[in-house]
Amino acid sequence: RAMLVVCVGVSLGAAEPATPHAFLEKLCDDFGGRLTGSVANAGAMERLATELRALGYAPEKIPFTMPGWERGDDRVEVLAPFARRLRVAALGYAEAHAAFDADIVDLGNAKDSDLDKVETRGRIGVLAPTTALQTSELVAMAVARGLRAVLFINREGGGQLLARTGSFSGTPLPIPIYSLAQEEGRWLQRLLARGTPVRLRMETKSRCREVATANLRLVVPGRVVSRLVVGAHFDSWDLGQGAMDNGIGIAQLYALAVALRGATLHHTVELIWFNGEEQGLAGSRLASAQLGTTPIVAMMNLDMVGVPIGVNALGDDSLVPALERWQAARQGTARLVKGVENINWVGSDHTPYQLAGVRALTFNGPIPRESVRHYHDMADTIDKVSPQLIDDSAAVIVDGVRALAADETLQAERRSPSETEKLFTRFGLEKRMKAMGLWAFGP
Repeated sequence: RAMLVVCVGVSLGAAEPATPHAFLEKLCDDFGGRLTGSVANAGAMERLATELRALGYAPEKIPFTMPGWERGDDRVEVLAPFARRLRVAALGYAEAHAAFDADIVDLGNAKDSDLDKVETRGRIGVLAPTTALQTSELVAMAVARGLRAVLFINREGGGQLLARTGSFSGTPLPIPIYSLAQEEGRWLQRLLARGTPVRLRMETKSRCREVATANLRLVVPGRVVSRLVVGAHFDSWDLGQGAMDNGIGIAQLYALAVALRGATLHHTVELIWFNGEEQGLAGSRLASAQLGTTPIVAMMNLDMVGVPIGVNALGDDSLVPALERWQAARQGTARLVKGVENINWVGSDHTPYQLAGVRALTFNGPIPRESVRHYHDMADTIDKVSPQLIDDSAAVIVDGVRALAADETLQAERRSPSETEKLFTRFGLEKRMKAMGLWAFGP
């Protein structure tokens, strides 16, 4: 496949670029949440492109369309035992419907033993946050049991809602599903446990629609065409600013762009900001499908990475030696305390690349509990992300990218489909991947 190679020219008289944190602060404050397909997302991406052009790059927008979703004024109100509007957020791909009234039922964890004890048909189910059901399994259960809607109690207290998708494939939900604040969910459960009937009125104005969006990419040429892809998702949910998820990754990629200006590299480095991650990895699915025969040494995914304490080869043993060489070259306290890890997991932008046979890696970079508990909600704001977190995490990531891009012993390779299947079965990921519609290896 013919690839666009963007040459980097840096003006000696150019103004100093904004620090990564200062750039992220303005992006968050000026645009808010970056839901894919929204005006805010498009405006924020154009701001990023403008900043990259100021650094001397020529970033490329790669447009695509996808099944999208926009949030409306969704309402869930208690009618009895007394009137009260509940704090809720419709899950992505909930479809608009007229208002209806229904009694509620406690689904517990939605095990068959829970459900067989209660009448569900025609009712609104209240689901415990500890359920083991994947969202697609929840939808199938609800339809089979005749539920009219589901209220999913949030796992975090303090009024949190945890916005997320209800359909990893972008298919409209057959019934409305909402995240419900934990405190209100427990209140409803207590009423039901005491035998108090509870009736709700529900109206959903959110809607599904096709949206036009884009990934943003720039390429820093190396001496050889084999490339290291470094990606982070640009989109976020709409309730807050998306500063943690994934403003951190946006800023880290920006820091890489600043650091690599004029760099002499062995491998080519591609930086790519993906859209559509939150709704089903749309941008990375597109990018990985367009790789063709491009030689890739690895894909590095930056999704909510705090200051790294380890680097993760994501189950690919052949990538471990290169990461160990980098770890060994770091001196004293600069070495990552957990060293090189090798545990695969799915559900972020590395997964489509892995399915394409590309080796992937990420970092073990915890974000402080007092901040991360607020992600996907209104309090996911820039004040939860300190300049030190961005600076310290970016320093490690830049060092890792430089080391891998300079490693001449690191060769491009692709796994066979059978080897890729083993990469996932080795870590018991089949069930989750099937529920997400990602499984590509037989029945």
